[in-house]
Amino acid sequence: MKQKITTFLANPNWRAELKNFLPITVGAFMLIVSIDAFLAPANISPGGGVTGLSLIINRYAGWPIGRVMLVLNIPLLIVGFRYLGRFHFLARTLYAVAIYNLGVDFFGQWITAVSDDLMLNALFGGVIGGLGTGLVYRGRSTTAGFGIISRIVQLKTGMPISQVYIFTDGVVLIGLGLTFGWAAALYSLLTLFIWGLAADYALEGPSVVRTAFIVTDKPQEITDALFERLGVGVTGWQAQWMYTQTTHMTLFCTINRSEVNSLRAVVLDADPAAFVVIGQGHQTSGGIVKAGNNNQPLTKNNQRATTAVNR
Repeated sequence: MKQKITTFLANPNWRAELKNFLPITVGAFMLIVSIDAFLAPANISPGGGVTGLSLIINRYAGWPIGRVMLVLNIPLLIVGFRYLGRFHFLARTLYAVAIYNLGVDFFGQWITAVSDDLMLNALFGGVIGGLGTGLVYRGRSTTAGFGIISRIVQLKTGMPISQVYIFTDGVVLIGLGLTFGWAAALYSLLTLFIWGLAADYALEGPSVVRTAFIVTDKPQEITDALFERLGVGVTGWQAQWMYTQTTHMTLFCTINRSEVNSLRAVVLDADPAAFVVIGQGHQTSGGIVKAGNNNQPLTKNNQRATTAVNR
């Protein structure tokens, strides 16, 4: 028996699933806090969707919000089963839905409203709920509801979650306005926007990576300087200025946000005429290796670099 347990714990598939279920669990409890402590007491919905419909039904019929959400989620789970991973999706989503939907009613007996201020409820409900939603998505699951539709659209089109929410949930806001007043609907729209931004942040991480495009006639000098002084690997290709019809080299690299000024100084020191454009990204993986713990600049002959760049 002990050997079987040891074998199970050593199974990489089990450990991979644990990495999925941990953020799902944390995210689901954050959603419970968001609804019970901030949104439901103020009659604010994170936009529309299933939560908004549940608040409307609860207002007119008195049915528990969590159980109404559970019933409305059934047809949407069928859609998610078809497009988001079948049984793997279903197991993870049922787990998230069970904690979230049933937990809203169960923990609602003890979680009370934090504030009577509608603005605070909208802001904090949106931030906490959005972060929770992003964690659930990172666990390769959804909280069902219109989040399933949002996730399908996001995967198919690449649109940010914050934009998809506007399209998928916005319609129910009209019903919220008619039921709870247009002030509640407007606060719900604010919550929807913040919820989407927070979900993007939790799903993709902070934008700490900067991308640099450098157009120059001294590509080798800039490449050597960036490599030796900043430990930055560079990719280059030829480009043509359309106005002058002259050919130049375009260099590309990624750096941390704190290294922007250093990169600009290094580039302009090597080529004062270089054209530099700095953009932003969320994360990178792979690429060049940086120096180890000695904090010494990299050189082409440095073979002791061990720490991979994965900003």
